[in-house]
Amino acid sequence: MFKNVAIVLYVALMIVIIVGVDVLFLRHHTLERLLANIGIVLVFIAFYQHSP
Repeated sequence: MFKNVAIVLYVALMIVIIVGVDVLFLRHHTLERLLANIGIVLVFIAFYQHSP
């Protein structure tokens, strides 16, 4: 049960960071926005793979 809650919180944090970066920095830059979002997701996946 705790692992499911942790995963939901992890995904929610990732979504908040992606939306925040989009709104604050990349509002009118479509390609850069896409690349930044992909990069953020890859970083989150890398950290998730190395978590205990």
